[in-house]
Order: sequence, then structure tokens, then C-alpha cells
Amino acid sequence: MLAILLARRGFRVTVYERRSDPRGANLDSGRSINLALAARGIRGLERAGVLERVMPFAIPMRGRMVHTDGGAELQMYGVRPDEVIYSVGRAHLNLALIEAADRFENVELRFGRAATGLTADNRVELRDAAGRVETAELAPTIATDGAGSPVRDALAVRGIARVREEPLAHDYKELTIPAAGGRPALDANALHIWPRGGFMLIALPNPGGTFTATLFLARHGANSFEQLVTGDDVQAFFQREFPGARALMPDLAREFFEHPQGQLGTVYTEGWHAGGDVLLLGDAAHAIVPFHGQGMNCAFEDCVELDDLLAKGGSMDEVFAAFERRRKPNTDAIAEMALENYVEMRETVLDPEYRRKKAAAEKREKSDPNAIPRYSMVMFHPEIPYAEARARSLTR
Repeated sequence: MLAILLARRGFRVTVYERRSDPRGANLDSGRSINLALAARGIRGLERAGVLERVMPFAIPMRGRMVHTDGGAELQMYGVRPDEVIYSVGRAHLNLALIEAADRFENVELRFGRAATGLTADNRVELRDAAGRVETAELAPTIATDGAGSPVRDALAVRGIARVREEPLAHDYKELTIPAAGGRPALDANALHIWPRGGFMLIALPNPGGTFTATLFLARHGANSFEQLVTGDDVQAFFQREFPGARALMPDLAREFFEHPQGQLGTVYTEGWHAGGDVLLLGDAAHAIVPFHGQGMNCAFEDCVELDDLLAKGGSMDEVFAAFERRRKPNTDAIAEMALENYVEMRETVLDPEYRRKKAAAEKREKSDPNAIPRYSMVMFHPEIPYAEARARSLTR
């Protein structure tokens, strides 16, 4: 995304990517967790001219389908027909962006090179799959190297970046709900949630009628991953907690032990740049947990914000400083709201009082367009900054 926007501004861009080139590979292999595309991400894809490539495989989700012992209830996301979010496959989205970036003559893509740190003069050190080390002649460097960013670590060692990492005590594991007789086994236009108070299972639709299901569960203690040691343990746990979902997952035990157990956490950083030489962007600066569906959307909004600042001119030092100044209050706000939304998804949605308040808020919004619920401000109103959305919701 960022390479496309920079190339449009006339910059020569070299992209160093840790993974191999996915073109011609099996898109179903590797990390497959679905992404929730909402208004902020859509605005970024529009800015980059890529939205038309993405929408054919984006599946609209009207709301949360909350599964309980008493059945299932659809809780709509918004009050207007166009207020939906979209399930998009990570691999297909990556491919669309890579192909779009590669069409620019002033963009060079170099795959299979992982950032390992910075030299004393702020050049990025990289290692290829064979272990060979090289130094990138990038001026400046924009580091989008993820939540475990080696570039951020290098800035922290120098005292430029001050980093606070808050790991979540819950991990996740991806599973699959296959199509049944060639048709989706669940409503294909909803995000499905099986909330269980301290943990939950969710499922997002894919093209072809399958669903990517994700179990979010404590790492240790009662009802935790450490208790699920054998196939019988897994089957018994799902039969007890998610019997309806278990009936739709014929490969549950095999997938559970073959698929990796992922970790979650929040990264708060102060000091996102080293003068005009290096800038942290996306998860490298502000990784968040996925429970508001805003990680990708927030990073795409980073790209749009940086593009806007570059359009105004000024030195890179000035642009990078303004970027951090404008974005950090908003990224801190969405980090907190994402953590709060985990409690809502796994627990609060079961509360009759929550449903009553949600219905009342939707009624107010229909009569007063300014009375927008916080969820809608975050997901459907990119003109409202995250920090403003959180502040407005806290004063109600």
C-alpha cells in the first residue's frame, strides 16, 4: 500500500519483504487469518487505486451472529444498509497489492529478505533465506516490519524509541468450517461469534463457502490451551463449549494440532522516527489486538496520513515528526478500544442490558445523525479520528 502511494508521488521505492513472492504459489498455504475491511481501510485502497481489485473477493458481513445455547441472534453492525464490514483473505489482499505495486516502474520488489536491524548510519541490515547479510541503501527507510520490528528494537537500543509491550494472556488458533454440500454451513454474510465469557470462537466467511474459525483462549489455567493436550481433550472441550460449531468441523482435531498457536499483544511506542532517516509505521509503531478488526485498517490509515503530509511538503524530518504527532493519540485510542472490544465480544454481547442499550443507541442514531455509537464511529466514519471516537463515547 505504502509503496503504491509513494510511487504515485514520484519517489523511487524498493520494497524488502521477508516472505517469498506469493505469485504462482498456493494462496491457501501459510498464514490465512481473515481480515476485516472497514471504511478506513477502504479509503486507503481507494487512494491507492486498488479497491476494484479487492472487492470481488470481499464478502460483506452485516453484523455479528451470536451463537448461544438458545440458538443464534444477528446483531447488526450499523443502522444503514451500507454499514457493513468485509471479510477479506490476507493472501488474496497481499497478492492484489503486490501486483498493483509491481506495475510502477519506480517500484522494485525484493522478496525473501528480512530486516535484522540498523547500522550506525541508519541503514537497514537485511538477511536472505540463505543467511547472507546485506545493507539496504534506503534514504529514508520506512519500517513496516511488524509487531516484532527489529528496526524498532534498534531505535530502542539507541534511546530514540521507548517501547512498552503488553502481551495478552490469551492466544489464538485457526480452524476451518468447510462448506456443506457445496454451500456455506453458516450465514455467509455475518461474523459468527460463540461467546463464552472468558473466551470465544469466531468464524469469518471465505469465497467458496468455507469459514475461517479462530479460537481465542487463555494460555494457562482453567479452560486454556495448556489443558488441550490430546485429540480427545479437544473434542471434549468443543463438544462442551461449542457443540454446534464442532458438528461443522470434521477435521477439528487434526487442524488443532497441525496449526500454530498464535500470540497476541499491544505495542505502545514513543519515538517513531530517527530524524528524517527512519520512520516506524503500522504494527512496528503500534501493534494492537484484533478484536476491533482495525489492525489493517489503522495501518492503511497510517499510509493515507503520511501521503497527506508528503503532499504538504517539508523536510522528511518535519514530515515524520508531524506523522507521529498526529497519529499516536489515535493509535493509542484504538489500542484501548480493541482491548475493550474483546470483553464485549466474548462476554457483554450475552447481557440483555447490552442489547437494550444497543437498540436504544441505534434508535437515537436514526433520529439524530450526530448520535453515532462508538462502534459505528470506528468502523464506518473515517472522518472521525479514533481518539475523538473514544473521547465522545466516554462522555456519554
